[in-house]
Amino acid sequence: MGKYAEDAKELLRLVGGKENIAAVSHCMTRMRFALVDPGKADIKAIEAMKVVKGSFTQSGQFQVIIGNTVSDFYNDFVKEAGIEGVSKDAVKQAAKKNQNPLQRIVTALAEIFAPLIPAIITGGLILGFRNCIDSLYLFENGTKTLCDISQFWSGIDSFLWLIGEAVFHMLPVGICWSVTKKMGTTQMLGIVLGLTLVSGQLLNAYSVATTAAADIPKWDFGFIKVNMIGYQGQVIPAILAAFTLVYLEKFFRKITPQVVSMIVVPFCSLLLAVMAAHFILGPIGWKIGDVISTVVFAGITGPLKVIFGAIFGLVYAPLVITGLHHMSNAIDLQLIADYGGTMLWPMIALSNIAQGSAVLGMIILQRKNEAAQEVNVPSCVSCYLGVTEPAIFGVNLKHGFPFICGMIGSALAAVVCVATSTTANAIGVGGLPGILSIQPQYMASFAICMAIAIAVPLVLTLIVGKKKLAEETSVNTETAAEMAEIAAGAGASAAAGVTASLMKEKENSEEGEKVFKAFLTGKVIPLKEVNDGVFSEGVMGDGLAIVPENETLYSPVDAEVTVLMEGSRHAVGLSMTNGMEVLLHIGIDTVDMNGDGFEYLISEGQKVKAGTPLIRFSREKIKAAGHPDVTVCIITEEGNAKNIQFTTGIQAKAGETEVASFE
Repeated sequence: MGKYAEDAKELLRLVGGKENIAAVSHCMTRMRFALVDPGKADIKAIEAMKVVKGSFTQSGQFQVIIGNTVSDFYNDFVKEAGIEGVSKDAVKQAAKKNQNPLQRIVTALAEIFAPLIPAIITGGLILGFRNCIDSLYLFENGTKTLCDISQFWSGIDSFLWLIGEAVFHMLPVGICWSVTKKMGTTQMLGIVLGLTLVSGQLLNAYSVATTAAADIPKWDFGFIKVNMIGYQGQVIPAILAAFTLVYLEKFFRKITPQVVSMIVVPFCSLLLAVMAAHFILGPIGWKIGDVISTVVFAGITGPLKVIFGAIFGLVYAPLVITGLHHMSNAIDLQLIADYGGTMLWPMIALSNIAQGSAVLGMIILQRKNEAAQEVNVPSCVSCYLGVTEPAIFGVNLKHGFPFICGMIGSALAAVVCVATSTTANAIGVGGLPGILSIQPQYMASFAICMAIAIAVPLVLTLIVGKKKLAEETSVNTETAAEMAEIAAGAGASAAAGVTASLMKEKENSEEGEKVFKAFLTGKVIPLKEVNDGVFSEGVMGDGLAIVPENETLYSPVDAEVTVLMEGSRHAVGLSMTNGMEVLLHIGIDTVDMNGDGFEYLISEGQKVKAGTPLIRFSREKIKAAGHPDVTVCIITEEGNAKNIQFTTGIQAKAGETEVASFE
């Protein structure tokens, strides 16, 4: 009988039995289930198991966090369950059965736009900065801008448009690339298709409205003429064209003999896709996008705009729970293309702030509850910086009333936001930094909206919370104590991240051995800055992370290699002689890469020294796959170690810089 046999039997029963498992796999720390009926899983009982560190559902997958012994647990589980494990991709495919058609569409949109968001945010910040220097008349009695009085800043303004144009005008190129990447077809063909949509040979999309119909250039085929119009900044035409290319390529791959596929498949696929894009799909997609943006813009600017804003501000946070909020990216980008800015995104940023302010209220209410604060504080900080999931799932939904208070504050702030026509240049950094993406003339109104989004949820949470928390305590103090214990375990890492201190100088060789050397060269950051719900919130344990500048992962300590992921090769588990267990995990969600770009340099059971190379990886491939390359080091089991201290906020050199110490 395996070590985890009894726990495996219990988990099998709690997920609904063998018949409720459509597929099961695991990554470095989590069991991943595609359940036939997710409602049969007893989540509270599962999270109460000693071997389980937490659970969550994402994209139709029910994931149970075990830790770096998950491979042993998985082996015992499939043995006890009498089922065959499958690949992580197979679990993803099976999990899609738990999604309705709308959820599948939203998931697809999210996966398409996720790799593009960093560029869009950068473009938005650049446009905001350009507006400040070329559109704010602050000089010579309000008659001139900074660009008007300074050739240097005029040059900067002109130069920065090079980046802004590349981000927004050439957006279809990124969309076509991202679609082909997601669907597993030839990405270069996607890039070429995107380039044909924004070619300089075509009439720029932004000039169509001011060009007479007779002056629009045309392709003349004798029997038919087709407008030579570009699709700069257009979202829906690019998506339609890209998916057409994908399915054409898959079709021709299927019917073309292998000996000529290299010639036939790309030629036929690209030629037909470009023809379809310009002759049919482009005009149709343009019209669809125009209708969507017109309807939304009418809602935001029309006579009922206050009601529209109130409803959107109220329901946005619940949309985050369902995942439907990802659809707003496409709408925002369409609004930017059609109207030169978006009034939708500022309300999204305000919703983030409102949920963070509700958590701030919980921080004040639970100021004497040390265990709760370990979850509350990092959740509030991350929410104010635009990452809402820890706050929503870790704090607000758990108590209920803070979530509702945040919704109310968001609705009121959104009302003022639309009433003042507050507009953003582009999608930006969420939360408090969102003001950087607001058009300069609306920054003051957005600041007022921010004040509402902070004050209203905070005050409501304090008023309602005093009564609610008192009732919770009087009804079931035992349950409260148990939850506090769980929260303490889950949030220990986050608290360590917030209070991370510089490591003391070592005075003798014996004390010097009890250190962690940098496992990568790069900037050392606390876990709370990793922006991953499991690692950032300390579910797995205390630790730190490094944003890498090199491509070899080194052992931070003398240890034995105990856990390897042969399929994905993106992580490694180490065990020290003092009982301490360490997990090193390269990137976020890099398990999806199936080992592409990763190479193990060690084997399971091997003894390693601090500085021993463990994994060679490709930062370029990680970024191309749309994943962050930040690498975490988690202490999943402290063993006999005491007083563990972490050093963050420094530049580290692999194998040399001391980043942690213990006794």
